[in-house]
Amino acid sequence: MNALKTIRNYYFYCGIEKDEYNAVKKDAYISNFEVWKILHFLMAAVFCLLYFASLQNSMMETNRWFYLTGFIYSVCAIVCFFILKKDSIFAQFLIYISMSFLFLFACFINLNKPENNATTFIVLLVLTPMFMIDKPYFMTIELSVASAVFLIWMHKVKPIDIWRIDFVNAVTFTVIGCFLNVIANSLRIREFVLTRRIRIQRDTDEMTGLRNKGSLTREINEFLEDNSTDKGLLFVLDVDRFKYINDVYGHDVGDDVIIQLGGFLGRRFTNHEIVGRFGGDEFIIFIQNTNDLDSARKTAEDLVQGVSKSVLLPNKEKGVSISIGIAAYNGRENNYSELFKNADIAMYKAKADPENRFYIYE
Repeated sequence: MNALKTIRNYYFYCGIEKDEYNAVKKDAYISNFEVWKILHFLMAAVFCLLYFASLQNSMMETNRWFYLTGFIYSVCAIVCFFILKKDSIFAQFLIYISMSFLFLFACFINLNKPENNATTFIVLLVLTPMFMIDKPYFMTIELSVASAVFLIWMHKVKPIDIWRIDFVNAVTFTVIGCFLNVIANSLRIREFVLTRRIRIQRDTDEMTGLRNKGSLTREINEFLEDNSTDKGLLFVLDVDRFKYINDVYGHDVGDDVIIQLGGFLGRRFTNHEIVGRFGGDEFIIFIQNTNDLDSARKTAEDLVQGVSKSVLLPNKEKGVSISIGIAAYNGRENNYSELFKNADIAMYKAKADPENRFYIYE
């Protein structure tokens, strides 16, 4: 059973567990995107040169229309790469289409001299899988279908003795290509897993397990720099009289309050909000793609009530209170510091008003 599980993991999840694979799949897709974007520029240049060469060389004239089609396809694909998101499934599908186009190109090349072995096709069977990080069974399907189409097509074109050699080569190198794809994928995916662990370590607050200050600043700035959206809500909150808690109950209790509050916020926000500990007893929540102030007030009320019930002092009778400052992002602030300053001003106004535990910056 362990052997079957290992084979399954390598064939479906590049040698790691499913959850780990899903966690780094986005990184793999982005890597594919960057590599094949460059390769499509190379394809466009090669097909362009082949087309002009076919105008001068009568032997290449047969495939002239295919060279032109290849150039046009490569240019269209490059345009798509500038439009599609790097981690989108459509970009990955486009890459597989491009692989199929290259295999088709190898078939047409072989038509020029059917009495020769299919060297270009065999080379593509070995090289193409090295440039794609995905579940290996997808590449197995790609290579198997390409080989089947090639062998069926060439059976009617090639001398039977040459076709038999190509048959053996195609089957052999399809298996080798699939095997190389499994090895290459497992090595690259493990790099992504290691990089992700290092990134998580770097970006995680040790006490709460939430994002730390550096991660908060970077992620919110990335959102603010995205021209496709101009809506967001920034919540800055801290614990009321936290110094008093430390002085009366001790720093161990103060640390426990921070841990409890971090746990509450982690459970409360699970829909892609940016949540973390800014430092000390101060926490940040950034809700993306909305600037609805009524929704902000409702969220703040829920937080105030939830913290008072969930974050408790040692005697279990007394809850902890928080103050919240809220700033709405409407596309005017250029960076995180400006938005944070507004929310921080609002938080101190909330602290000055014992009747209201939150305040919205205007």
